[in-house]
Parts: sequence; C-alpha cells; structure tokens
Amino acid sequence: MAARLKSPDTKKITIALQAIERKVSDGGVLRVGFLEDARYPAKAPSKKFSGKASPKGGVKSAPPLHVAQVAFWNEFGTKRAPARPFFRTTIAQESKKWGEHLGKAIKHYNYNGELALRAVGQEMRDDIEASIQRWTTPGNAAYTIRRKGFDKPLIHTSVMVRAPDFEIAK
Repeated sequence: MAARLKSPDTKKITIALQAIERKVSDGGVLRVGFLEDARYPAKAPSKKFSGKASPKGGVKSAPPLHVAQVAFWNEFGTKRAPARPFFRTTIAQESKKWGEHLGKAIKHYNYNGELALRAVGQEMRDDIEASIQRWTTPGNAAYTIRRKGFDKPLIHTSVMVRAPDFEIAK
C-alpha cells in the first residue's frame, strides 16, 4: 500500500521563493576590474610637460594615467609592446568557478545578495591580481629589463597589480 503525500501549498512556496528573490536581487550589480578612480601617481615634469610654469603658477607635470588605460595597453599590446592578455586569461581560466561560488555564497550568507557578491568580488579581484603577478611570457625587452632591474612583464611600480578592485552598484 502506497503512502499518500499531502500536496504542497504552492501559494506558500511561491511567497517564500519571492522573498528569497527580493533578498538576493537587493544585492546589486558587481563590477570587477580597474575602476575609474584607480590612477597612477602624477609624474614629475617630463619632455612633454617641460616644467614650464602654468597660467595658475607652479610647474606643469604629466597628468596621472588611469590604471585601466595602462591595463588596456598591456592586455592588447601597443606598437612597441606585445599583448599580455592577463585579464582575458583570468576570465577564461577562472570564470567557470565564479558562478558556482556565487551560488554557494548566496546559500552561505542566507540569501543576502550583497554579502554573496562581496565574497565573489573579492575572489575575482584576487584572481586578476594573481594573474598579473604570475605573468611571464612574453618577457620584457633587454632594454626594459636594464631600466627596471628585473624581468616581470606586468610589474614595474606595482600600481597595476594592486589596482584590481570591485564594487557593488545598487
């Protein structure tokens, strides 16, 4: 004789799922990479900015570069430097786990979308940083090695390696 199962109350299930959906959706949107405020420090006067006095007084110096611009030049290369696609490589190698980790984080943080996104955002940021640190090929030109004193293709001042970040936009 088969046991009779009580049919589930679909209205209660729907309400519970909608509550979870609201809680997760309130987390926001995760942005990871080189954010707008990440810049290199302003440089001292150079040939282009020859140290001439500016109209407001003082010496002109080169404007600070956005780290995203330098990362783009490294990612895709320039006329003088080969491409070193650390960002695309990170995505290709690591992105498969990010979705799974987000699902686990959502459950771990009791469906708090913002906390789950923060956990995965930190992981993604760390993955980008690690990719920059371990990048070796193609190596630097001999001239660049002499100027820097070492052969780490994506590291010179360490500004870019420290710059990956994440934010949660509402």
